[in-house]
Amino acid sequence: MTTTTLTALDVVQDAPVIPVIVLNDTTHAVALAKALAAGGIRMLEVTLRSPVALDCIRAIAAEVPEAVVGAGTVRSAADAQAAVAAGARFLVSPGYTSELGQACQTLQVPLLPGVATASEIMQATADGYSVLKFFPALQSGGVPMLKAWFGPFGDVKFCPTGGVSPDNAGQFLALPNVACVGGSWLVPAEALAKQDWAAITALAQAASRLERAV
Repeated sequence: MTTTTLTALDVVQDAPVIPVIVLNDTTHAVALAKALAAGGIRMLEVTLRSPVALDCIRAIAAEVPEAVVGAGTVRSAADAQAAVAAGARFLVSPGYTSELGQACQTLQVPLLPGVATASEIMQATADGYSVLKFFPALQSGGVPMLKAWFGPFGDVKFCPTGGVSPDNAGQFLALPNVACVGGSWLVPAEALAKQDWAAITALAQAASRLERAV
């Protein structure tokens, strides 16, 4: 898949979980990406929460062809441009603005816009986005909120992120409007610090086996 042919639906349907990754050391990037891909998790969201995030995206894009690296915490058109220039093939935002949506359309890169209200869903769908990130999921109503949204927004698919864990992921994935979930539990800080790539691969394998309704 190339940047222009990858769609948001491709991103969320590839595996039940998209890992939300914070990297503070560029030397960890390639090994981590390989460990996750070995466990069946290919769509990798590297968040723009650290000074080395773009360098990590650049390294994964160049050296781990079996993975599809994306950028998270994209908040502006400038963020989107920088992430795509570094090699990100999809983008994830904590919220949504039409400016960001238009920038991603111009860049021809899939965006999972963050929404937490019905009005935000309506704005994103009006701009052509129907695969959305529900964030922060648990704090914004969790499973009951997604059930409530299914009636008026039955044509929208969600990736709930924020408070999702191995304990409740199955509840989200059982919903007909949830395509996948986002979670940080695939990359525990302790395992990352110890460079315990086998442990991360095992977590990825478990995540890839989670059942989902769609």
